[in-house]
Amino acid sequence: MNERISKTELIALPPIPAKRYFTIGEVSELCGVKPHVLRYWEQEFSQLKPVKRRGNRRYYQHHEVLLIRRIRELLYEQGFTISGARNKLDSRGASHAIADEQPVLPAMPVVPQEAPLDRAWIRHELIAILNLLK
Repeated sequence: MNERISKTELIALPPIPAKRYFTIGEVSELCGVKPHVLRYWEQEFSQLKPVKRRGNRRYYQHHEVLLIRRIRELLYEQGFTISGARNKLDSRGASHAIADEQPVLPAMPVVPQEAPLDRAWIRHELIAILNLLK
C-alpha cells in the first residue's frame, strides 16, 4: 500500500475573506497554488477568466477563487488529469462546482473606475445574484 502523502494534501486552506477582488498573489496564498500555475490554469480552463486591468494585472473574484480551489482538489487530491478535470467541470457546470464549495458572500457591486459597463459584466453580476438567492 502506498502511504505517500503529497505536500499539497497537508495544507489546510485559509478561509476566503469577504472582499470583491483578489490579486494573483492573494489567490495563490488562499488556494495553495503558485502564481505561474494559476496563469497556466487560465489557459486550460475556459471557466477561469479573471478581470484584467492596468498593466495586465489580474483580479480574481470570489467565485473564481472557489473554482480554483475546486480545480486544485480535482488535480491534486482526486488525481484527475487536466483534461479529466476540465471534462468534470464541463459536465457538471462551473456553477455547480462553485455552489458545492460554500455560499457566495453578499457584497455590494463595486465597479472599478476603469471598467466600462458591458453586457458580459452585467450578466456575470446577475448570475452571481441568482446564485445568492438559491
